[in-house]
Amino acid sequence: MSPKSKNVEEDYESEALKSDAEPETSECKDGTALEAKMSLLNGITVIVGSIIGSGIFVSPTGVLKYTGSVNASLLVWIASGVFSMIGAYCYAELGTMIRLSGADYAYIMETFGPFAAFVRLWIECMIVRPCSQAIVALTFSVYVLKPIFPECDPPEDATRLLAACCILLLTFVNCWSVRAATRVQDWFTYAKLLALFIIIAAGAYQLCRGKVEHFTFEGTTNDVTSIALSFYSGLFAYNGWNYLNFIIEELKDPVRNLPRAIAISCTLVTVVYTFTNIAFYTTLSPTEVLGSAAVAVTFAERLFGWFALSIPLFVAASTFGAVNGVLLTSSRLFYAGAAQGQMPEMLTMVSTRATPAPAVLAVALLSLLYLTVSDIYALINYVGFATWLSIGAAVLCLPVLRYTRPDLERPIRVNLFFPVIYIVCTILVVAVPAVASPAETGVGCLMILTAAPVYLLLLHPRTRLTCLSTLTGHATHLVQKLTLAVRPKTK
Repeated sequence: MSPKSKNVEEDYESEALKSDAEPETSECKDGTALEAKMSLLNGITVIVGSIIGSGIFVSPTGVLKYTGSVNASLLVWIASGVFSMIGAYCYAELGTMIRLSGADYAYIMETFGPFAAFVRLWIECMIVRPCSQAIVALTFSVYVLKPIFPECDPPEDATRLLAACCILLLTFVNCWSVRAATRVQDWFTYAKLLALFIIIAAGAYQLCRGKVEHFTFEGTTNDVTSIALSFYSGLFAYNGWNYLNFIIEELKDPVRNLPRAIAISCTLVTVVYTFTNIAFYTTLSPTEVLGSAAVAVTFAERLFGWFALSIPLFVAASTFGAVNGVLLTSSRLFYAGAAQGQMPEMLTMVSTRATPAPAVLAVALLSLLYLTVSDIYALINYVGFATWLSIGAAVLCLPVLRYTRPDLERPIRVNLFFPVIYIVCTILVVAVPAVASPAETGVGCLMILTAAPVYLLLLHPRTRLTCLSTLTGHATHLVQKLTLAVRPKTK
């Protein structure tokens, strides 16, 4: 082939890809938009599967440590669940009013503009989500390998390699089919709930035997800072209640199913968490709980005999489902950011199987990158307060939009008392740990501020570097070829 004909062919391919990328002219009938395939049951399993990870199985000691007594810790677990329900109730109005994937990001963009939205997007996409996925994947691999290494910790290299395999397997599933991803979420959610129900049943048996000696308020702390930190630990265990809002475009009848899924899921998780903790304290003393690295395993060894070997496998199933939930929802956040022009254009592409394959791959690659970092747990601690701050900012959108956009359709209308209470409590939850750990808070603030130069150099119309447009264009075409993806049609 002559150089001239080769250049003509390349130009033809480039123009073909460009025409495919334009939503107005695309004629592809398969995979040109995210499809609403998720039922109410799928929505429930996404929320429950995202909330329940490894924490309730492994080490629910933070609440007990800061409250000082069993009964006080149970009250904090219940109050944390109610607090999450209030936030979820507020998100129900936001999600049915602004029916765009991206949740917090979409609400902040609509209310406070592009820069505030980009700060939220930058921290969540580049640090919080991939780091969280890497940590949960590492927890999965530790508990899969635990029966092989019963007397010691599994080798670090083997743990990281298995975590990488977990992420890659679920990446393939999420690129292949939304239906397959939701089925994975469904079945592994059932597995983790089964494990918790076994523990709860054992606890009920212990209660019938009169094992209630540990349920007292003895030792309850009066320190306000400690109580606030106990809520911080409790709320961390409920993190994930807002994840269905990130994929609302793929939920069938969102006006009806979103609030139902949120209400059922948050109630179920609150009841399960509370009764699981009650079950632990029927058998283990507060000292034993505080001294155990894996409370569920210690509890099972005390009551179940040889069957206790199954608990690490249940924990592995729980964390496997949690990795899938983070990947499923995080990819939609990348997709939403790209649709608003604040992430690379390639992340708006949808494959012929109606999955945002480039966005899924982006999340997976960042997660694999963080697997190489020696202390990603500290990284998460640095930006933990930013997560709650952004959720509080999203809830603040509700009263602000009531004033600035009264014309918006609101299928669900929340009493303003609930967002006000939630915002006040969020300020306390963010402020107290910030005062208690000023060094981590300072590092977290610096990480948030890194969004400013990125925004100015790449996004702001007056200061952005235009020389990168050619490079990103070539990268977009390459990704299209590799993933067989095009931009979705506008509806």
